[in-house]
Amino acid sequence: MAVPKRKTSRSNTRVRRSAWKAERPHLVEITVEGRTARVPYRLVPAYRRGLLPLPD
Repeated sequence: MAVPKRKTSRSNTRVRRSAWKAERPHLVEITVEGRTARVPYRLVPAYRRGLLPLPD
């Protein structure tokens, strides 16, 4: 396991953490059993198989 040679300062740690940003999921429209909904692209197969309920 990698071990740092020096302690990272508080300001450097916070700059590193603040650089990471979460992105909103890319939504696509799908129609399942006559109902249309916008769902994340990567979950489309699960909605089509009926593993997840369609959002209202």
